Amino acid sequence: MHPAFSVIFLTTLIGAGQGLFLALFTSESYSAVGLLPKQSHTFYAIGGFLALLLLIAGLIASVFHLGRPERAWRAASQWRTSWLSREVIALPTVMGLVFLYATIHLFEWNPMFLGYGFGDKITLVLGGTAATAIFILFLCTGMIYAAIRFLKEWSNPLTIINFILFGGASGFMLASAYSSFYAPELVNFFGGWAIILTLSVWVTRSASLIRNARLKPTSTIQTAIGVRHTKIQQKAMGMMGGSFNTREYFHGKTALFLKSIKWIFIVLSFPLPILILWAGMQFDQQPLLISAFVIQYVGLLFERWLFFAQANHPQNIYYQTV
Repeated sequence: MHPAFSVIFLTTLIGAGQGLFLALFTSESYSAVGLLPKQSHTFYAIGGFLALLLLIAGLIASVFHLGRPERAWRAASQWRTSWLSREVIALPTVMGLVFLYATIHLFEWNPMFLGYGFGDKITLVLGGTAATAIFILFLCTGMIYAAIRFLKEWSNPLTIINFILFGGASGFMLASAYSSFYAPELVNFFGGWAIILTLSVWVTRSASLIRNARLKPTSTIQTAIGVRHTKIQQKAMGMMGGSFNTREYFHGKTALFLKSIKWIFIVLSFPLPILILWAGMQFDQQPLLISAFVIQYVGLLFERWLFFAQANHPQNIYYQTV
């Protein structure tokens, strides 16, 4: 497939935003039962708005993928059958819940009912609701690709798992850098989880790479054109210029280029940010913590490009020669 940078930025930005909010809510949940020191409302408010900013940036990036942006609202009309429509509904829902969570923390709102103050319980309930919506959004985003059965590179559970783990890893990586400004005592907590999630997605993404390398197409050039001759060779694509099919369903890059992208994303997404994050945690270096997130995010851009490029559309059998 031809990777669209708008979708690449959409999936990576909202993934980081989702992961950051999950990190914040995990911290608040742990502190509620005494496993972590309690933090100020300002810490959760600023972190919540930062997560919201990433979600908004991803939504803006998605607009550039639309041919008719003024008709974007129609995408939600097919929610009964389309995972894309469900994502279109889930994303604003998550954004609204994150906004309420951050706003309540910002104004330290403590509603009273029959003389009883709810305190932090309202943000825990709201945060739990938002976390549930976030996992639903992860599912919707992953299923957009996993549900396409004829694209075997995508059609497997690893697609959904990798979306969740990549978002969690980048979000907790960002949380470790963010906490170094407002809650240094949480750096090791967020950083430890970031390392665990990064190692986990390293395993699952490697598994998907190995699986995809072993895939064999069920269709052949004979079945593509309906001719059973044993020796068929395509000499031309059958037209003087390109078409939508030749532009959107094939990336046009060489095998060497794809291999280079694969190793670049592996190095930038997994071992390098882990080492930099570990060094930042050990030596209490804020620039290293920030660098770990930035480097991993750049690696995720390469990873997501390869994710789309490796999907081999069956129509490419017919358009082999371009």
